[in-house]
Amino acid sequence: MKNTFLVLFVIGLLFGCGNKELSRKETVTTYYKAFDSGDFEKLKTVIHDSITLIPGDFVMPFDKNSFNEFYKWDSIFNPSYEILETEEKNNDVIATITQNNTRNAFLKNNPLKLKVKVSFTSGRISKIEELEYFDVNWDTWSQRRDSLINWIQLNHNELDGFVNDMTLEGAQNYLKSMKLYEAQE
Repeated sequence: MKNTFLVLFVIGLLFGCGNKELSRKETVTTYYKAFDSGDFEKLKTVIHDSITLIPGDFVMPFDKNSFNEFYKWDSIFNPSYEILETEEKNNDVIATITQNNTRNAFLKNNPLKLKVKVSFTSGRISKIEELEYFDVNWDTWSQRRDSLINWIQLNHNELDGFVNDMTLEGAQNYLKSMKLYEAQE
């Protein structure tokens, strides 16, 4: 009987240690590291069955499959994320991050530094809301984006619509549009 109890205790201890829940801060760190390293399988372990991204006035709800499409879109721009600070506030994590990528570089705002609020459901990320941007020149951003859109409409109409196409093909067209535009500058 003692041996059975000891064996069960050791097995329980081993399995208990292997299934340790991540803290909210660790979950946020895992999320951005997975984005940074291109590891969607790891990313899936820390997001809820549904996740909502809220950049500004836009609300973008995803399930895991549609989030994978967004992930593919983002990956085309060779993103690099760095967490500068995290703070737990109630049941959320407030994080200040930087995002470097080719799209931000084209729009003359690289790195993009922002504060986000990350919310959780059952220990997994269910919502990321952008709260504040730091040192972003929105006039330059808008001017570069609008110039690109107008130039593409006039010179490469087959790529028109790339800016609102959040699919892999849309991102590839966005990247192609930026390269064509820069070549003519």
